[in-house]
Amino acid sequence: MKDGGIMVIKIDFESEEAFYIQLRNQIIIGIATERIHEGDSLPSVRQLADNIGINMHTVNKAYSVLRQEGFIKLDRRKGAVIAVDINKIQAIEKLRGDLTVILARSICKDVTRSEVHELVDEIYDYYARKCED
Repeated sequence: MKDGGIMVIKIDFESEEAFYIQLRNQIIIGIATERIHEGDSLPSVRQLADNIGINMHTVNKAYSVLRQEGFIKLDRRKGAVIAVDINKIQAIEKLRGDLTVILARSICKDVTRSEVHELVDEIYDYYARKCED
């Protein structure tokens, strides 16, 4: 991920995968492979957008998702900093494993992506409201 102190990110402009997801995934892989470490600062949104040739909003979205997932924190002085919440990572990995089988079965039954998203939103909203009560 780093090459002489510079973060190396490669976006596949031909991929159907959203740019912010590609960026998010490469940063997570960088953490997992210890190419970037706890406490390391990521480039500013503007720097990274300019370096890889994508919109600043796309980088901002990737950073927001990484923050929500517990991989980075936003610091006023340092910007985006690697701050791994190990419990959240473990929870997400468990969820990923569970969803892999569920989604594979759904695809075999011709359930569409939008139907999956609707169902996830419905269930998530239901339990989010229950937890607030």
